[in-house]
Amino acid sequence: MNIQRLLICLCVSFLTCFSSFAQGKVWSVEKARKWAEKKTWYCGVNYIPANAINYTAMWDKTSFSPDVIDREMQLMKELGMNCARVVMQYAVYEDDPAYFLRTLDTFLGICDKYGVKVMPIFFDDCAFGVNTDPVVGQQPEPLKGWYAWAWSPSPGYSMVVDERTHGKLEKYVKEVMTRFKDDDRIFVWDLYNEPTNTTMPERSWPLLRKVFAWAREVNPKQPITSGMWNGNKELDDFLSANSDIITFHCYASKAETEKSMKRFMAMGRPVICTEWMNRVAKSTILDILPMFKESHVGCMMWGLVNGKTQTHLCWGHRPEHLPYKGAWQHDIYKGDFIPYDVKEIELIKKLAKQ
Repeated sequence: MNIQRLLICLCVSFLTCFSSFAQGKVWSVEKARKWAEKKTWYCGVNYIPANAINYTAMWDKTSFSPDVIDREMQLMKELGMNCARVVMQYAVYEDDPAYFLRTLDTFLGICDKYGVKVMPIFFDDCAFGVNTDPVVGQQPEPLKGWYAWAWSPSPGYSMVVDERTHGKLEKYVKEVMTRFKDDDRIFVWDLYNEPTNTTMPERSWPLLRKVFAWAREVNPKQPITSGMWNGNKELDDFLSANSDIITFHCYASKAETEKSMKRFMAMGRPVICTEWMNRVAKSTILDILPMFKESHVGCMMWGLVNGKTQTHLCWGHRPEHLPYKGAWQHDIYKGDFIPYDVKEIELIKKLAKQ
């Protein structure tokens, strides 16, 4: 009997050990630093094509536009930018998983053609319009004067709060990540954009915890992360403890951005500011981009070519406030590819191409 117990214990220990090797863990600081040492300085944008009113439109069968993406990625190459962060849309995957995987592969291929690495995002809590659940198919046209009028979260608030649907989301995360977990065109996985950025913040926590667990089960060769964005200590502690590299958002002045940047750099891991550049809030390219470069902190501004999202307007801007006469909040090119500010373009080229 003692021998049998011993054998059982040995089997259990072996299986536990095997499982721990098969399932990934948070990278050590040393591993994260070695990853960064092999990489260039990342400088890019949060990307959505100018002809897409939301990320559903970007990926949907009715409106996916590789020709538009190709032209805009050519702009990225001309600037010297080398990375793009983009939200994937669960609703499009759910409608046709095989189609979505092919389309994501096509997008990655276009980006790779111009030397642009991709940071895909699985989930996003942000919503600026009246709809909080995405629907596939032809998307609404812009409502003039409304910032991000038809923005579509992923997977949508109903699925986030209804844990009975999370099995479907697990399949999505694991299938997409497994398909591309060794793909050099992807440089980081961003699991959840601004989790808890809803009217019911506490309801995002179950999905947030699960998506990190699912990603660790897949164990991709790329680092995984989710950006700190609102200064909430509980959320920051969770994200910093579970991310391989540190990412954060900061739409603030140079002084405030530097303060945040140094706090995150003190954690000892590679740091990328995955959202910044809000001229109205004094988060400007001329002030802040040189600081990121000097500190070798990656940065991804919002956004590239102004279009249907109308993100040149301020957050919360509505039609009754037209005409808008202020500085553009986001975006660096007009729809005809003319720069908003030539000095910004010159500085980006100077620093990104060094």
